[in-house]
Formats: sequence, structure tokens, C-alpha cells
Amino acid sequence: MNIVLWVVAALLALAFIGAGAMKIGRPKEELAKSGLAWTEDFSAAQVKAIGAIEGLGGLGLVVPGVTGIAPILVPIAATGLAVAMAGAVLVHVRRRELPMAIPAIVLLVLSAFVAWGRFGPYPL
Repeated sequence: MNIVLWVVAALLALAFIGAGAMKIGRPKEELAKSGLAWTEDFSAAQVKAIGAIEGLGGLGLVVPGVTGIAPILVPIAATGLAVAMAGAVLVHVRRRELPMAIPAIVLLVLSAFVAWGRFGPYPL
């Protein structure tokens, strides 16, 4: 199970770091045109902050475990990302973008799985 948690955490890290970098590196208007219509409901600074949260959370899923420095941050990062994805699901449901909520639900479940595993029976 430890290997499964590492693989899931690594895949989540790649997804969140990539998504965060995209939100930080591209203008809000460009993001809205490229399929992230939800950005219309948020200011440019809020979109950048969401990107920073995702990127830092992604790093927090693997860096503490790999380095052995403060490994308790791994389940904390996973919990924070699960909460962020719960917010994403709510935004998509409110905007009636139900197909767009599916990836957020998957990321939420996987983040919650890592949090459960690392807080519970398989700590680092």
C-alpha cells in the first residue's frame, strides 16, 4: 500500500504542479478562452493564488516524503488539496458545468486517499 500511496501522490503532484504553473503563468483572459471559463468569476489575483495553492500543494505531496524533512506535511498538503478540490466542485456545480466537475471530483478523492493513508495506517 505504501507504493500505491507514493504513486498516487506523485501523479497528483504532477497534475497539481502543472495546473498551478498554468494558472500562474498565463493571463486570466487566456485561461478563460482555453476552457477554464470559471476564471471569469474570479479576479486575476485570485486565479494566481489558486495556482500557487495548487503548485505548493503538489510539491507538499512529495518533497517532504522524499527529503524526510517534516513528513507530516504530506497528509496536510493532501488534505488542503482535497479541500481546494471540494471548492472547485462547488464552483463547477454552481456554474452548471457538471462535466468539468468530474476531474475535480477525481482529484478530490485521490487527495483524500493520500491524506487517509498518510495520516492513518501508512505514515511516512
